[in-house]
Amino acid sequence: MEHHVGIDVSLELSSLCVLDATGKVIREAKVASEPEALVAFLRGLDLQIARVGLEAGPLSQWLYDGLRGAGLEPVLLETRHVKADDEDRA
Repeated sequence: MEHHVGIDVSLELSSLCVLDATGKVIREAKVASEPEALVAFLRGLDLQIARVGLEAGPLSQWLYDGLRGAGLEPVLLETRHVKADDEDRA
């Protein structure tokens, strides 16, 4: 089953939320905002990750490049344009 990961980037720690294909939250965690730490965490999940949504911001390019270089599929998301309704999650 494919999984998706959302990353809310912050200067020191980023918040990650792992969802299954139905939108069910599988795992939440805080991980150092460094490409190596994010990749290690995601690989440690031992899940098929289809896509990683990464919050656009000052650290985005560095993190994006690190995730992409590790073979993941990051997508930059502008937070003002992303909205999840509770109805969409049901």
